[in-house]
Amino acid sequence: MINKILFLSFVCVVLSAGAFSQTPNLDNPGDYMTAVFNARANMDAVYMKYISAVAHGKKAKKVEKLRQEVLDNINDCRIKTSSLPSYKGDNSLKKASIDYIQLCYRVFNEDYQKIVNTEDIAEQSVDEMEAYLLLQKMVSEKLNEGNNQMEQASHAFASKYNVQLADPGKSELSKKLEVAGKLNTYMNNVYLCFFKCNWEDNQMVAAMNNKKVSDIEQARSALARYAEEGLKALDTLKAFDGDPSLANSCREVLTFYKKTAETDIPKMSDLFVKQEDFEKLKKTFDANSDHTKEDVNNYNKAVKDINASSGVFNQLNAKVNNGRTQALNKWNETDKKFADDHMPHYK
Repeated sequence: MINKILFLSFVCVVLSAGAFSQTPNLDNPGDYMTAVFNARANMDAVYMKYISAVAHGKKAKKVEKLRQEVLDNINDCRIKTSSLPSYKGDNSLKKASIDYIQLCYRVFNEDYQKIVNTEDIAEQSVDEMEAYLLLQKMVSEKLNEGNNQMEQASHAFASKYNVQLADPGKSELSKKLEVAGKLNTYMNNVYLCFFKCNWEDNQMVAAMNNKKVSDIEQARSALARYAEEGLKALDTLKAFDGDPSLANSCREVLTFYKKTAETDIPKMSDLFVKQEDFEKLKKTFDANSDHTKEDVNNYNKAVKDINASSGVFNQLNAKVNNGRTQALNKWNETDKKFADDHMPHYK
């Protein structure tokens, strides 16, 4: 299951002491900035609730009501911001905030709907998964660009009217959103390494069930390549917040896939080649009723050899299946625990 979600970074600007008052004075630049920012106060909170639900195991389609809640809150923020006056004829901050809110609405109403629609088909092929994660990345970049523009407008307004801004990272909610974004990127990078190998392994198993030797070889070769590439990619990843467990678990799975593809599958695939040869020999033997002693001896030897090969195949197949089950169970457990440990909870 795909437990991946976009990260939306909202501007949370804390004004310096002296900029607040019980009743906002919109002629005061600090109070005016506070009013503009407070009009968007619910957007990041509601979105954090959404990404928390998805990251902790719920598919995006199952939390569509939360996405609608995000849209409703964004729309409310737009109405509140639009009702504010300009600051002494200067409409720059208000306009920048409205532009940013409208960008967020378009992303969640249009772009994110595409992500929800492609969530299921993403697991149908490597190309679909890469496209799915790329779509997430592009939308995230769009949101980050809008966030940067909003932040630039805020700093420009503060500089123009001598308003001192404190560190936006002081907000606890802002910290949670920042962690969510970094975690999403990290987990996507690891997950893609896993998915490529897992996909090809599934293709290889299907080919083996159908005894398609050429398809087995094609999937085996791709699996070996993806496993090698994935292991190299994992070597470049640092531990997330000091926790290497997800990358380590993925490395164990990929190491299993690499050994399977390079060592075990060629031996197992060899049985299918022998079976094809035996079926040809049997067909010829059955078609001829006049057998010499040598013919009978050769046939009996072939039967003995194919039975021995079948025994070896069954033992190796059981070992591979057991190893696969253990590796995948550990991966799934680690993936869930990693998200639970690092993704901020929000209700």
